[in-house]
Amino acid sequence: MYPDLKDKVVIITGSRRGMGKSHALAFAKEGSKVVVSDISLEDCQKVVKEIEKIKGEAMAVKCDVAKKEEVDEMVKKTIEKWGRIDILVNNAGIADFKNFLELKEEDWDRTININLRGCFLVAQAVAKEMAKRKSGVIINIASVAMGQVGVGFPSLTHYCASKGGIVGMTEAMAIELAPFNIRVNTISPGAIETPMVDPLKADEKTLEGLLARIPMKRMGKPEEVSNLVLFLASDASSYMTGANVVIDGGWLAT
Repeated sequence: MYPDLKDKVVIITGSRRGMGKSHALAFAKEGSKVVVSDISLEDCQKVVKEIEKIKGEAMAVKCDVAKKEEVDEMVKKTIEKWGRIDILVNNAGIADFKNFLELKEEDWDRTININLRGCFLVAQAVAKEMAKRKSGVIINIASVAMGQVGVGFPSLTHYCASKGGIVGMTEAMAIELAPFNIRVNTISPGAIETPMVDPLKADEKTLEGLLARIPMKRMGKPEEVSNLVLFLASDASSYMTGANVVIDGGWLAT
């Protein structure tokens, strides 16, 4: 569907499962060389095997995005293997449901460190390599729970803060990196069928209430987000940078 993605080198954080895994398989089908990265090397290797079954090329790298040394090592291994990084999908993130009045400092720090600090660390490390070649695409994954026009979620104050931070960071990054021909955009998904939404699905009334707010009356599929990721990574979106693209079944339109 996107011939220009063939042989492109792509790093996808948080890609052992859920949306990240979907993105990894989608790029592999386009002929990209994929770095499958997450906290479990074993799980990443399983995704690599799936990619190899469809005749794709991939490499598994263990990386906790909140740890700079592991981020730098991931970038180093990618450059050593393929010589460049063309695309980054900053997908790694957590959603730990905690009541605001009971939210502990360590809970806040863990979410911010992975979701926001991790996004920064990976983007900066990769952008330094992209700047050398004056070419690249960075896609940061946020959420409709981003503040302002977004959706607030009870028990996810720390998560909402991190996702709002990603949107603001992306806009500033896009301005600074444009002279290096590096495009930076954000995708803000709504409710997507991944392990992250399992707590919302566990209670029937909560699920009913959630679906009632979505005009399409269903959750999205990871593959539907992957289609948008491919578009933003490709030359088809060559004049897009600094944008926040919402994919939510019409949630924010209500």
